[in-house]
Amino acid sequence: MFTGIVEEVGRVTSAGTPRVEIACGLAGLALGDSIAVDGVCLTVTGLREGSFAAELSEETLARTSLGRLAAGSAVNLERPVTAIGRLGGHVVQGHVDGTGTIRRIDPRAASVEMWFDPPAALRRYLVEKGSVAVDGVSLTVAGLEDGAFSVALIPHTLRATTLGGKAAGDVVNLEVDILAKYVESLLNGFKGGNA
Repeated sequence: MFTGIVEEVGRVTSAGTPRVEIACGLAGLALGDSIAVDGVCLTVTGLREGSFAAELSEETLARTSLGRLAAGSAVNLERPVTAIGRLGGHVVQGHVDGTGTIRRIDPRAASVEMWFDPPAALRRYLVEKGSVAVDGVSLTVAGLEDGAFSVALIPHTLRATTLGGKAAGDVVNLEVDILAKYVESLLNGFKGGNA
């Protein structure tokens, strides 16, 4: 489990199906560890001084933006939360629900409002002031309009994650709040008499 609080921005050194290698300064990585790369939970399958490798399954390539990575791409990195760690963001599984596209970016006085077009199947899980992970970053839904949603990004988030380098039209990984999906599943079971 992750929290959506990015630890570091890594840099892809090589990318190809089905393997990606990422340079980073995260200490203590070991073979078999989980790591969120742009919000996607991957397994460390190779280690070198200052970098790690991970393999990408067909499911990962079909559901996320990781198949678009190239050498030089910046990626958000987060290790799983420990049992004694703080849950600074929200519960993020690293199980991306789909990709969305940045619709527009609106500068504000002290922040940026970024608008996203999510897949139609995810819209029902997006509520104002609810949680969403965008490329692995825990964010709060600031607004909803015409099937799109927005988040407010402060300067720190723009500097500490890859979101500051994004532009309209860019594709991002989206993970909706797992609690919303569980509530929906439980209610559907109750309505169907399966409770």
